[in-house]
Amino acid sequence: MTRWIRTAALTLAAGAASAGLLGGAVVYFGWYDVTATSPHTAPVHHLLDIALARAVKTRAAGIQAPDLDQEARIQNGSRLYRAHCVQCHGGPGVAPQPYALGLNPAPAALVATARLRTAGEIFWITRQGIKMTGMPAWQYRLTDDEIWDVVAFLRVLPALSAEDYRRGDDGQRPATPLEKTAPAVGAGDAMAGRQALQQYLCVTCHAIPGVPGAWNHVGPALDRMGDQSYIAGVLPNTPGNMERWLRSPGTVKPGTAMPDLGINEQDARDIAAFLRTLPDGP
Repeated sequence: MTRWIRTAALTLAAGAASAGLLGGAVVYFGWYDVTATSPHTAPVHHLLDIALARAVKTRAAGIQAPDLDQEARIQNGSRLYRAHCVQCHGGPGVAPQPYALGLNPAPAALVATARLRTAGEIFWITRQGIKMTGMPAWQYRLTDDEIWDVVAFLRVLPALSAEDYRRGDDGQRPATPLEKTAPAVGAGDAMAGRQALQQYLCVTCHAIPGVPGAWNHVGPALDRMGDQSYIAGVLPNTPGNMERWLRSPGTVKPGTAMPDLGINEQDARDIAAFLRTLPDGP
């Protein structure tokens, strides 16, 4: 029995090593087709579908949904969907925009999403985004309340006809907007700041230690930002000044190539906290 187990283990190890070498060769020699005009192979699609389903189910398991039947919430969700979602996902009788038609994998049609996923799962996907799909993390663009509004609208979307959607008639009476509390701003979190740097595309212009994918040199490298005396050569390098620069660079230094990325107060505070750790790292 011991010899059989050893033989089976060696066989499995050899098979895994061979598969790894083959996969490495496919990648290294450029044999895998990465063009958007050709879909992934069926096994890759199946693997990605399983990974997505299991990851979402696991991470969204403890999320408790608020009351999603409030008319004002549904109506605001309808407005947000039309402003931010229909361009890629389409709607009843409405096709996605041309750029979305070329995405691979294709964005899901959300008309039946509420029938297939729980409210918590939809919220988690919308908030966190999904790698390698083009689905962004909306937590950096919308508040949690607004994301729940979108979830509320998606729950009524399956019942809307194309004409209902075109008219903007979501089957609800006019409602008084909900009173929503502005998110509290906490202390700067360096780890959250490192994540936010990617979401605001800082990595497309700056080389940043500890941030995967940051190897560009359009702007200055940020490897010693914590040691710099000045920000952009004009502001003393203090946490408050860094937050000010991140949120409104054009008012700090008119004519700067640094764009206004719409960074909110908390994210600016988190990014400033991370930059203060460089070069040592959080």
